[in-house]
Amino acid sequence: MTPETISEAQSPAASTKSNFNDIARLLAISWLVTNIALSIADLPLRFLLKDTLHLSPEKLALFFAAGNMSNYVKPLAGVFTDTVPFRGTRRRHYTLLGVGAGGIFWLLLGAVPRTYSILLLTYTVFYCTVVLTSTSLGGRMVEVGREHLAAGRLTAQRIGTFRLATVTGGAVGGWLASRPFGLTVAIASTLHFLLFGLIWLKMGESPTARRNSRGAKEAKDALKKLLGSKVLLAAAGMVVLIAISPGFGTPLLFVQRDVLHFTKEYIGFLSSVGAATGLLGAWFYYAFCRRLSVKSLLISSVVVHAAGTMLYLNYHGHISAALITAVGGISGTLAILPVYDLAARATPRGTEAIGYAVMMSVWNATNAVSDVTGSKLFQMWNHAFEKLVWLNASTTAITLLVIPFLPAVLMRARDGDREGTVE
Repeated sequence: MTPETISEAQSPAASTKSNFNDIARLLAISWLVTNIALSIADLPLRFLLKDTLHLSPEKLALFFAAGNMSNYVKPLAGVFTDTVPFRGTRRRHYTLLGVGAGGIFWLLLGAVPRTYSILLLTYTVFYCTVVLTSTSLGGRMVEVGREHLAAGRLTAQRIGTFRLATVTGGAVGGWLASRPFGLTVAIASTLHFLLFGLIWLKMGESPTARRNSRGAKEAKDALKKLLGSKVLLAAAGMVVLIAISPGFGTPLLFVQRDVLHFTKEYIGFLSSVGAATGLLGAWFYYAFCRRLSVKSLLISSVVVHAAGTMLYLNYHGHISAALITAVGGISGTLAILPVYDLAARATPRGTEAIGYAVMMSVWNATNAVSDVTGSKLFQMWNHAFEKLVWLNASTTAITLLVIPFLPAVLMRARDGDREGTVE
């Protein structure tokens, strides 16, 4: 065989690898850009609502709980984009629509009258574009992962870009929070429009998709199977119990600003610290998930999270805040990952995509309720932050009493075992 023949024989594989790398890079850039925009705008928007509209902790928490409502029904967006093509494609044009509309609504958030109802309406519609973009990119990721046998690599890439965006966006968002809100929305909008151009050029998809008349029926059958799974319902109940503890995310912002008088830049720095140490928590889980059963990991995570929460009783100054935030980033991540693991294992075979999406929607909705409840109690108790910390830690620890009653098939499994998933 001549060198020329060898080169020709290898070229299809090389072309396939190159194509995969191109798509993987585009997905990574898309996840990173959209999440950086969200991350850098989080604190500026919260301070706009707190300082300009003078919202109470409860109303501030309600704003985001209501504005993010499309995130709680994300599986419906997945079913829709899977079954109803847009301009002949299932991914390309939905992604372009989500990214382009997102850029426009970022600008609108900075331009509309600054009243609670108008800002909430604008933010709610804007977040629909976030869900559309995420769903479309997620669908493309699943397709490419199956085609190139790279689902694990692409999932790890997705989570990694989320964490990187938070590390970057926390500090930048703190800096932007001290500047006019128009600068924040201009940057976020520009990032979206640049991404729109890149996706237009690089995300190819032949406009040949046809409506899948069976898609809605398949989704209905999958949902029926999910609701009939006692194991899944038990896991969902555990997700709710872990996430429902009255949260203090929004109250903490009021303590940082109004009690401890932290600068907005320092609050942003703390956000980056928590995100960075969260990566360390993920590493710990990765290292031990093959050695310990899900039951052991779940018990350990609840204990560590409750103990980490108690540290907030000593949240009194710049140094203690940085140290406690660093520990909280680790303990918070260790609390979340076993829940993700439980959700993945509890989803019956044949309903993986919609089942996991439903479990994560339950998690997102419960967290929103937790923040609103904690904020309401914070007001009722005249901003007694310590009481809220005690309540959060106590209700988190109580979930230990439920773990022995969870299905044994889930609890005894370790990562890498064939058992421990639902048929």
